[in-house]
Amino acid sequence: MKVYIVYDSEAGHTEQLARSIAKGAERVEGAEVIINHVKKANVKDLEQMDAIIWGCPGHFGTISSGMKEWIDKLGYLWANGKLVDKVGAVFCTTATIHGGIEATLLNLITPMLHQGMLIVGLPANIPENALYGSYYGIGVTSPVEDTHDALSQSLFAKGLLLGEALGTRVAHVAGTYASGKKTLGTV
Repeated sequence: MKVYIVYDSEAGHTEQLARSIAKGAERVEGAEVIINHVKKANVKDLEQMDAIIWGCPGHFGTISSGMKEWIDKLGYLWANGKLVDKVGAVFCTTATIHGGIEATLLNLITPMLHQGMLIVGLPANIPENALYGSYYGIGVTSPVEDTHDALSQSLFAKGLLLGEALGTRVAHVAGTYASGKKTLGTV
């Protein structure tokens, strides 16, 4: 079962979160994890994946231009239904608490829904998610480069743990789904 993680990152925080998601997915037996920056990721590779997780920094409550440019290349896949029934999940980082995390996550989910993908988030039975998470995916407040206060560092570290939990959950769901490989198709 193949899990593809695509990220845009500017200061390195989103890349760290992507790597924590990969770490969680790699814990699942049979998971092959591929991780790429949007500049290196090829949208044609998505056809061969069982799960696709993408994320970026949040810019004023929406996705980064690099991620948007990459998503805009998915037209051929959409027109041919190549991503229908693939498992999908999203993640983002912002520089401030309440800096548009959930709005960014929803903006990342929307193209997945257009593709017919099956969205996986984190449920409330993960205690850290109920305290510091989102059901839409993983959104992490990242410390600004010159901020070294304990609260910012602690929130970021907890966010990375949630990233691992998301990676594990997505890989489990994709593995379960791939083992039965029944397509839901159109209704």
